[in-house]
Amino acid sequence: MNYLNNIKYTFTKYGFLIEELVSRDFKVKYKRSILGVLWSLLYPLLTMTVMAIVFSNVFKFSTPGVNYLVYLMTGLVIFNYFSEASNLAMSSVVANFSLINKVYIPKYIFPLTKCLFVGINFLLTLIPLYIIILVTGTGINVYHLLLPYAFICLFLFTVGIGFILAAISVFLRDMFYIYGVLITLWTYLTPIMYDIKMLNPTFAFILKFNPLYQFINFSRTIILYNSCPTIGQFAGCAVSSLVFLLAGIIIFKKNQDKFIYYV
Repeated sequence: MNYLNNIKYTFTKYGFLIEELVSRDFKVKYKRSILGVLWSLLYPLLTMTVMAIVFSNVFKFSTPGVNYLVYLMTGLVIFNYFSEASNLAMSSVVANFSLINKVYIPKYIFPLTKCLFVGINFLLTLIPLYIIILVTGTGINVYHLLLPYAFICLFLFTVGIGFILAAISVFLRDMFYIYGVLITLWTYLTPIMYDIKMLNPTFAFILKFNPLYQFINFSRTIILYNSCPTIGQFAGCAVSSLVFLLAGIIIFKKNQDKFIYYV
């Protein structure tokens, strides 16, 4: 609880720094780019359209009763946020060792700002998602007002994972390569391109413990099936986010004072 209060205090005292770090990430990402921030809209739209064509026509994936492009895009938007944010958070402390050595800055600011930066891009990617929702006739319903709940849970979960990865990578630089393999495996163990109902019931049951499945399933229930998520789905998102957030806070706090010895 004290650590959570410290984070709240940090936002108050270091709000300007957090804003500058997020702003710096945007400038670096879109430097020398002609279209600039428009790529945040075009890239996911083009990528997902290509993937939808490939998986629906080549691999013959389908989702009976719902539009496959919307099904795929909903999963990709959520998973891509987690993948990009966790990768950037993992390297955030190591990349800022020179700054950490010069002035005192709470170290958890670095993974936190990476998750915030990617979070802004995530909100932009919702625009092409909703364009596809409207164009395909999937429609919008009142339950869409519940989607921020899943997005907030996703953010907290990603921050927790980011804290864990950032702490590990300081001591084990091989983590940068290991995580590349893990995130690829995680992609295939998350029902993004395929319907979980296609799988063996036992294997499908195991995959439901994947936290990212909880966020994606919650969102698809609203977007694709025009239904209100169940209490179990609400609980699944909350438990997944809070467990990993608390684990990340504990691991990061326990090890942050040792970071300086591993420059």
